[in-house]
Amino acid sequence: MTEHLTTQHLTVVKHPLVQHKLTKMRERGTSTAKFRQLLREISLLIGYEVTRNLPMTTTDIDTPLEEMEAPILKGKKLALISILRAGNGLLDGVLELIPSARVGFVGLYRDEETLQPVQYYFKVPKELEQRVVIAVDPMLATGNSSVAAIDLLKKAGAKDIRFLCLLAAPEGIKRMKEAHPDVPIITAAVDRQLSEIGYILPGLGDAGDRMFGTK
Repeated sequence: MTEHLTTQHLTVVKHPLVQHKLTKMRERGTSTAKFRQLLREISLLIGYEVTRNLPMTTTDIDTPLEEMEAPILKGKKLALISILRAGNGLLDGVLELIPSARVGFVGLYRDEETLQPVQYYFKVPKELEQRVVIAVDPMLATGNSSVAAIDLLKKAGAKDIRFLCLLAAPEGIKRMKEAHPDVPIITAAVDRQLSEIGYILPGLGDAGDRMFGTK
């Protein structure tokens, strides 16, 4: 199995551990505690992919043996933006990978009749225009909430944005590409389609409900 499948706009992480953990998350019988654990673990793994091409520079350091010029990340600290509420599950794992990152939150919920996003909260770090911004949400379904969140981030100044999710539907990928062709999507799987009520099929159910035990 190849490590990942990449086009200009979409990367599907095919690493065996990612796919194995995702299968366990999909299973109906997986407990809330196990689901949270798996989400944290898988977010670390796909977090490596979303940070693969971060800008780098060098600095002079002293090792125990000699001085050297060593690589470090360039620019201001990254900004991790959780699209509430389910985004917090991915956020926790990526924060383990990048503990110095600044953190923000976009509160959106989906109107179950119109499937359109409704904003209720927005708090993000300063100087987004100088930061790599990683927006996280486990599910890219219709794409409406994701597009709305990216709209808000761009209005706040963000220029280099990446979108990290666990599952994506073709409809959501298409919607994001049309609205934000400059924002790459990194995901663990592209599922078959959306249901009539906007759920990803075969999917894993409602990620927020399964993560917080509110199903």
